[in-house]
Amino acid sequence: MGEANIGGAGRSDGEQSAARVVEDVLKDAELEWESPEPGNYVVQLPGTRKLRTTVSLIVGRHSLSLNAFVIRHPDENEAGVHRWLLERNLKLYGVSYAVDPLGDVYVTARLPLSTVTPEDTDRLLGQVLEAADGAFNTLLELGFASAIRKEYAWRVSRGESTRNLDAFRNLTQRPSE
Repeated sequence: MGEANIGGAGRSDGEQSAARVVEDVLKDAELEWESPEPGNYVVQLPGTRKLRTTVSLIVGRHSLSLNAFVIRHPDENEAGVHRWLLERNLKLYGVSYAVDPLGDVYVTARLPLSTVTPEDTDRLLGQVLEAADGAFNTLLELGFASAIRKEYAWRVSRGESTRNLDAFRNLTQRPSE
């Protein structure tokens, strides 16, 4: 669990209020988090497909920004991955996918401090989890199909378990199997 770190010289009432909201939401949700400096939070969201999603929340002078790493630069089908992300952006609430200069995929959001409420902060964290964890296998299939097939073949050739690749049977099993 995290430890409060709301203070800080020169922080406005709006910044302190937003920081309190963020901390209250994180505590109420019983999430693993830390605050390395006032208004800066690193949160671990537990997942089902992706084991955990690390989220950075920063209470700035005018806004609350949120960033979460989803996947590294796709090995293949980059255009297909980007198209899927753009189409998916149309269906998300308050968050969107973004790509950094290296091609890594993130979920991002930015809210004016005046709109930071417990309900919206909780909803945003839920949307981050859905966008990062819920879409994880689809993104791996689109951008890393060859690597998944190679990993599967390598494990089979050595008699190792392929259980953690079960979600990708459509990529690893022949039609007759």
